Amino acid sequence: MRVTVLYFASVRERRGRASETLDLDGPTTIGDLYADLLGADAPTVAYTRNRVVCAPDTALADGDEVSFLPPLGGG
Repeated sequence: MRVTVLYFASVRERRGRASETLDLDGPTTIGDLYADLLGADAPTVAYTRNRVVCAPDTALADGDEVSFLPPLGGG
C-alpha cells in the first residue's frame, strides 16, 4: 500500500522534509504510522486522512494522503 505523508511545523523539522511517499507492507492505522515514523517521544498531533480530521485508530488505504498537524500557538 502506498500513502503520501505531509508534515507541518515541528513535525516537518523533526522529519527533515515537508512530504514523502511511503510503501507500507500491510494494514496499519494512522496513529501507528505516526509512532513508527517519529518514535515514542513524538509530539502530540492531530491526524488527517484525505484532508479530513480522523482518530489515531483510523485504518489507512492505498492512495491515502495523510498529515500530522501539531497544535498551533499564538499570542
